Amino acid sequence: MFPQSPTNSPQHTGYGKPRGSVELKAFRVRCVNSRTECCCCCGGTTMSEQESLRCSSARNRGGVQRVEGKLRASVEKGDYYEAHQMYRTLFFRYMSQAKHAEARELMYNGALLFFSYNQQNSAADLSMLVLEVLEKSETKVEDDILESLAKLFGQMDQNSPERVAFVSRALKWSTGGSGKLGHPKLHQLLAVTLWKEQNYSESRYHFLHSSDGEGCAQMLVEYSASRGFRSEVDMFVAQAVLQFLCLKNKNSASVVFSTYTEKHPSIEKGPPFVQPLLNFIWFLLLAVDGGKLTVFTVLCEQYQPSLKRDPMYNEYLDRIGQLFFGVPPKQSPSYGGLLGEKVSSVLPSSHYL
Repeated sequence: MFPQSPTNSPQHTGYGKPRGSVELKAFRVRCVNSRTECCCCCGGTTMSEQESLRCSSARNRGGVQRVEGKLRASVEKGDYYEAHQMYRTLFFRYMSQAKHAEARELMYNGALLFFSYNQQNSAADLSMLVLEVLEKSETKVEDDILESLAKLFGQMDQNSPERVAFVSRALKWSTGGSGKLGHPKLHQLLAVTLWKEQNYSESRYHFLHSSDGEGCAQMLVEYSASRGFRSEVDMFVAQAVLQFLCLKNKNSASVVFSTYTEKHPSIEKGPPFVQPLLNFIWFLLLAVDGGKLTVFTVLCEQYQPSLKRDPMYNEYLDRIGQLFFGVPPKQSPSYGGLLGEKVSSVLPSSHYL
């Protein structure tokens, strides 16, 4: 321990920092450069815990960057197997030392590197290790992490079983143990990725479990225009609205309907609309806000010809009646169990789950 300078010493002005602060800063820099775990400084002052953490963080980043440089060189030379094994070795070393942030960063960057060289198997393996870090370190869900997971998902071969396993595990982690179907933000990011791939069916599934009604509507417009018949333009949005309502997401149901009917080139401005099914959906959304069972019942009776176009419509409406109008559940096997099971029985599933 360095001796304390008395307050009347020429080395202390009585205001601000001691004159030795320049030497103090230089000493700290030397500590970092020499990788020492210094916690004391000249003048008897002690490095704060925050400063110490910054020093440690800087050393760790420097170490990771040096390791990444060597691994990148191996990959660039085509030594894919050796580089992959080294990544795995470093992963387990970092995990044993509880260096979770370093392990995640190294695996994430390594996965992207392998993807850039079309080494799908190695990249997918490191992507799964990213998830392992998140699970074992109990990392909290944050937007930047969800975006990084979606980026890895987007790089994977669209038909690979590894992609299915990755997204299933990522969604499970994103729930934070709540048992839900995945974080809405992650679903939204996955939906956009699948939309870009023109995988409209899977994209629609993930949009349903997000809160992005506008994005869902825009995707459905493209889906309808490129894959559907002109006579089915109303059915694309009707199904989405009913499914959003089955998930008790009134806001997204309203947004997807208004956006779709405004932007679809084959739908004339309304309401009222030329297509009876669109008028039914419009009235249904108004009835949901009002919550009057008599209105809901009359509405379903009057529009039965349109509702018979898809046998699932009445299944959806049974659930909507229970959720918003107090209709008792039907006593049948398909409606047994918990509410989540009932809802899932009338909603589409994803091959990713």
